[in-house]
Amino acid sequence: MTSQSSPWFWKGQRVSCSRKRFPTLKGGKGMGGWEGGIRVPGIFRWPGVLPAGRVIHEPTSLMDVFPTVVQLAGGQVPQDRVIDGRSLVPLLQGAAEHSEHEFLFHYCGKHLHAARWHDKDSGRLWKVHYVTPRFHPEGAGACYGQGVCPCSGEGVTQHNPPLLFELSRDPSEARPLTPGSEPLYHAVVARVGQAVEEHRETLSPVPPQFSLSNILWKPWLQPCCGIFPFCSCTQDGDHRET
Repeated sequence: MTSQSSPWFWKGQRVSCSRKRFPTLKGGKGMGGWEGGIRVPGIFRWPGVLPAGRVIHEPTSLMDVFPTVVQLAGGQVPQDRVIDGRSLVPLLQGAAEHSEHEFLFHYCGKHLHAARWHDKDSGRLWKVHYVTPRFHPEGAGACYGQGVCPCSGEGVTQHNPPLLFELSRDPSEARPLTPGSEPLYHAVVARVGQAVEEHRETLSPVPPQFSLSNILWKPWLQPCCGIFPFCSCTQDGDHRET
């Protein structure tokens, strides 16, 4: 955001976002689990189905898109694996007040940096940071020297004990809690730690989607569009009947 109101345009409608209405969030995209890279708006429009003008202050995930679309299509998500996403339909239609996510896990690449817990009994929203990138130069709010914050190695700080914030009161993550300032510190860190271990038990190794072999351009997978090497597939005959 800028210091002045920044308009968002969606289907001809204008929504204004102003720094005056929102706290300054730490970090940004590619900077670990800080809120500045996580809190982005999601805008939905479905006239006649979704009520207009509703604002939902609940954490969701891109992983929620899959089960949402499956439900809208009348299907069922696979039952032979763990599906981390949750359908957004109840939230969007107003049938649910809160997200189904009790815990959300924030990764930097393949490294888990932070986890949040919405304690539904108390309504408090906690965030635990196990790893944070080292911003530089010192005192900066990003990794200006490298352009991109590293996810591991010497460019990050391992926190033991972890950093704890109460996002419901401190969304800027400016005041880390301690056992002296928060009586529930140890209980919250232990509960989130248990959830992290349970989450890790559901993970299975898969080939990395962003490995060098996967991101290299493969012209032989391109559709027919020119002369080799720009495209290299062969003509398959007459497809007028298809």
